[in-house]
Amino acid sequence: MTGEPKVKPSLSEAQLQILLEINNAIITHLDRDSLFSTMFDTIARSLRKVLPFERCNINIYDPERDVFKAFVLVGPTIAPFTEVPGSKGGQGKFLVHQRPSVTRDIRESPPNPVSRHVREAALKAGLRSGMGAPLIARGKTIGTLNMTSKVVGQYSEEDGAFLFEVAKQISLAFQNMTAYEEIARLKARLEQENVYLQEEIKTEHNFEEIVGQGATMKKVLKAVETAAPTDVSVLISGETGTGKELVARAIHNLSRRRDQALVKVNCAALPAGLIESELFGHEKGAFTGALSRKLGRFELADGGTIFLDEIGDLPLELQTKLLRVLQGGEFERVGGVETLRADVRVIAATNRDLEQAMQEEKFRQDLFYRLNVFPIHLSPLRERKEDIPLLVRHLVMKHSARLGKKIETIPQRTMDALQTYPWPGNVREMENVIERAVILSRSPRLEFGDWLPKPGVVSNGLRIRTLEEVEREHIREALELTGWRVSGERGAAMLLGLKRTTLESKMKKLGIRRKT
Repeated sequence: MTGEPKVKPSLSEAQLQILLEINNAIITHLDRDSLFSTMFDTIARSLRKVLPFERCNINIYDPERDVFKAFVLVGPTIAPFTEVPGSKGGQGKFLVHQRPSVTRDIRESPPNPVSRHVREAALKAGLRSGMGAPLIARGKTIGTLNMTSKVVGQYSEEDGAFLFEVAKQISLAFQNMTAYEEIARLKARLEQENVYLQEEIKTEHNFEEIVGQGATMKKVLKAVETAAPTDVSVLISGETGTGKELVARAIHNLSRRRDQALVKVNCAALPAGLIESELFGHEKGAFTGALSRKLGRFELADGGTIFLDEIGDLPLELQTKLLRVLQGGEFERVGGVETLRADVRVIAATNRDLEQAMQEEKFRQDLFYRLNVFPIHLSPLRERKEDIPLLVRHLVMKHSARLGKKIETIPQRTMDALQTYPWPGNVREMENVIERAVILSRSPRLEFGDWLPKPGVVSNGLRIRTLEEVEREHIREALELTGWRVSGERGAAMLLGLKRTTLESKMKKLGIRRKT
């Protein structure tokens, strides 16, 4: 016989004392480990003072899997069940009715088809009667508190109503634990963000703004303006020093995520063994030296943007995990089993030819296509010489103000030398050169002293071309000989001993186009 007792009991003095003991235990135990060990033990010992039982347990409801996970407070585990059916099982009534229930004789209660195996195991263990009460938080049943005995008719309706009062206290404990864990998680994230932002403050960025008025730079700025309001992945390509991070920051600052963090990861600067931990975090004890849990960069960037610099250097085994994040926003910490989610916009950058890397099976095609939704290419400085005077003046003003100097004049001879130099290090190299010149200048006139950039100059005064310039000219000659035919037996690819796709990739990288 099963009954549903009243939920407003007239409690005895002993029962009130037990509720007080349980309440005190809840106040002093907030974290999960303490809750499932010390506090549960205290609850079981307190309940035994007023209620006899052979087994007392708590079932926690998992709505995603629709099962109750069983945690035994006192008594035997009904092997092999650590989980029992959810809404369709015997415990499902607590999800709907949210009232306590008393079963005077388990043998006479109608069996539930779904949880019949659990009932049979309880009877085999000699259990004959029982009662249960729902754990309710914010109007939803999050679990149940159950008590069973080997004595038929052991529990009354008043006992069930008292158990319901105890269940309310335990529900409060779970709410406190959840709040405590959330506060701890937010605190840990805030501390990690604080450390990260302090590191970012210490980082000296190349520029304060994008400088350039040539057609090439205007095309880049237009692309930034187009991509920024969306959430699509952006792949920025270009040689070292062309300002890829600067463009990434511009995209973030113009996006709806501007109020959240822009988290940077240099994939080339981290040891291979630490990249996964840096990206996804790790649990305490995941590996030697992991003394505490660490949040990964994707967790820190949740709601914001992550900038993956030098993405071409990411190891193949991690490319698969990164692809999973891009596809579903899911990942696990190193050493963890919990699947985490992060709402992150990804901006990647590379100075490598990723299409060639795909052909050499050093970069995954599916990852490339996920990253390359909106490509932006930054041309080297030697291909946009029209921006050099503007950049020089901007950098002179920046560093003269920082160094407390007043530079008013840049000699034309100096500007001509800066414009003819090919700048293999691009804008980053130019900034270093200008900063050195400002330091050397003792008057309002920019002075380089005896030092001016003179790449590849030999004793006869002839300039040696860079390898890239030689390669560009060699490919052009082959294309001219074949009438700009790329593939086929009479194509330039065959003449150069290259695959068609490799040649097309090199032409794109070197900016080789047929003049019309």
